[in-house]
Amino acid sequence: MRRSAVAAVALLALAGCTGDEEEPGSTPQASQFVPCPEQAQTAANGAELMPAVTLDCPAGGTLDLARAPGVPTLVNLWATWCPPCRAELPVLQQVAEEAGDRVRIVGVISKDGQPQAESFAEEIGIGFPSAFDGEGELMGELGLNVLPFTYFLDADGGLVHTEVGEVSSAEELKGLLAEHLGVQL
Repeated sequence: MRRSAVAAVALLALAGCTGDEEEPGSTPQASQFVPCPEQAQTAANGAELMPAVTLDCPAGGTLDLARAPGVPTLVNLWATWCPPCRAELPVLQQVAEEAGDRVRIVGVISKDGQPQAESFAEEIGIGFPSAFDGEGELMGELGLNVLPFTYFLDADGGLVHTEVGEVSSAEELKGLLAEHLGVQL
């Protein structure tokens, strides 16, 4: 009897993991992250743009890279399996807290599992918005096979700078924000 009860619970748990959309009116699972911010309804304008990829955010909302962010934005691709990413995330969080509304920092969890990313984010106190790209669609569009990569977008969505590799300090990141986005922190 006990085995059948365990089997029934296991089947019910698996039935909930179908990937189907949630029932209307249901509450999404709590997330360590904050929801992705709303973006302008107009397409981004700029000399060079990020690929037109839309990603769901664990805490709600979507990140649509084809839309203008409306404020200077830093998009950081990261994963828990990437040691430099793990070292860089606290720096991003520190600057996100300091920047307030002057700069939006958004992460893209790339080629990783959502539970692993949520657990790591909770462990080190990361709360800025992050989108989930478990299959690495954005990395594929960008031709990347390593992380981290950080993209600096102007308020219109124009790509103004790409930082390859780890940003090792808040001072370094603030310098990059000032140099490429004109934002002084």
